[in-house]
Amino acid sequence: MRAQVKYILNHIPRRALLMFVHYFTPVTAVLYSGSRYRCPVCGHGFRKLLPFGYTAVRKNALCPSCLSLERHRLMWVYLKRETDFFRKALLVLHIAPERCFMRKFQRHLGEFYVTADLESPLAKVKMDVQKAPFGDSTFDVIFANHILEHVEDDRKAMRELFRIMKPGGWGILLSPVVRGLAETREDPSLDTPQKRYEAYGQSDHLREYGEDYPDRLREAGFEVESIDYAARLSPEEVEHYALGNDIIYLVRRPAGN
Repeated sequence: MRAQVKYILNHIPRRALLMFVHYFTPVTAVLYSGSRYRCPVCGHGFRKLLPFGYTAVRKNALCPSCLSLERHRLMWVYLKRETDFFRKALLVLHIAPERCFMRKFQRHLGEFYVTADLESPLAKVKMDVQKAPFGDSTFDVIFANHILEHVEDDRKAMRELFRIMKPGGWGILLSPVVRGLAETREDPSLDTPQKRYEAYGQSDHLREYGEDYPDRLREAGFEVESIDYAARLSPEEVEHYALGNDIIYLVRRPAGN
């Protein structure tokens, strides 16, 4: 029975699962309130966070209030401390926007905040990242997190992101990368959700990125910096904010390009 439940959960689209959880956040935020952990995105404190995961359930992963995950909280701290994102008026494209970020980014940027997604009704623009409906050199900043592993032609999508980013612009393109895996694994013959789940651990993943992921981004024209940001923070902060050890892939389009 447990295996059957796990299989079903692994095949529920992530956005649908998070939307379901979202309706219970007013209750869970109260039930889990405390001071051991603090979500830097919404600012609320909790005695513990919610578990979350597909192939392996992680403890203290999901914020009971804003639904941020470890990578979202890490990215928020990075943006606050290391960039001018919250201090400048920037034209920003946010692809498959995370709920925990949307309201805060919208409040800061107003009409300069553009959200896009292939399916989500929450996004302003319906968009296939492989064929973006924007002109060349449009955006100062682009965010696209945990998207490219779902895209049929990820290299084409990367070239599109490069095309619509302004020279001198930057972005964060987080993807799940298997440390120690030298080359990305992808096989077009894995043409069913079950085959992809067995190979990649998630039924809607079309590849499993290896440590060559930054090289793929460079092939599209980006300058890439792989930042192990959690390693720069104190262990106390990592614990208090319940951060993960995700690598932040910071991309830039060279100013003269």
